[in-house]
Amino acid sequence: MKKMIVFDPAMCCSTGVCGPSVNPELLRVSTVLNNLKSKGIIVERHNLTNNPQIFVDNKEINKILNEKGIDVLPVTMVDGVIVKTNAYPTNEEFCKLLDITEDYLKPTIKKPTKGCGCKGGCC
Repeated sequence: MKKMIVFDPAMCCSTGVCGPSVNPELLRVSTVLNNLKSKGIIVERHNLTNNPQIFVDNKEINKILNEKGIDVLPVTMVDGVIVKTNAYPTNEEFCKLLDITEDYLKPTIKKPTKGCGCKGGCC
């Protein structure tokens, strides 16, 4: 399985729901990553505000930040190679970069159950 890491610019949260208005792009990316996680595909995500050391420790990220500055963020890496800068991957790009189908991006809908099946009721 491919390893994807997203390096976010400095921000207070990764969801886009904090502050005076919702950032729809951050909300989309958070939703995609949550849907991938629910299907067993983990994408690492690092925020410059919360984890600046990883930006220093990763040689490729450190190099591109020194050359182009923080305006290059967000940066996406797959298997140690920078594959996108200045924007988050589109849904189609997530699929292509991770070699997955679009079904992975859709939410997992749990089917309602008719109780747990135990004989004395549940606690």
